[in-house]
Amino acid sequence: MPETAEELMRSRYSAYVFRDIDYLKATLWPKYQKGFDAAGTATWAKQSLWIGLDVLQTEKGGPTDMTGTVLFVARYIAEGALRCHRELSLFRKRSSRWFYVEALREHRHT
Repeated sequence: MPETAEELMRSRYSAYVFRDIDYLKATLWPKYQKGFDAAGTATWAKQSLWIGLDVLQTEKGGPTDMTGTVLFVARYIAEGALRCHRELSLFRKRSSRWFYVEALREHRHT
């Protein structure tokens, strides 16, 4: 189990790379799991060639924190073009386990 928000973010990126959609749902904040679009997420993961991740900044999200944010850029190729997904993500801990809550800011560009 990831011990920090950044570790969870990195493991979720890996889940996109390996198309582990069940993991993405399981690490989503419980309140949002019911509405999780598994089919849409699987399609995006499958149609993308994931080529890199850069963590730009973290705030809190350590082993003793209850919340944290991670700013990252994920690079991927889709439809023959290099694309970037830049996001400031909110993470929250419940029962000693980190979850992804939501994107506070998100921008996809080519």
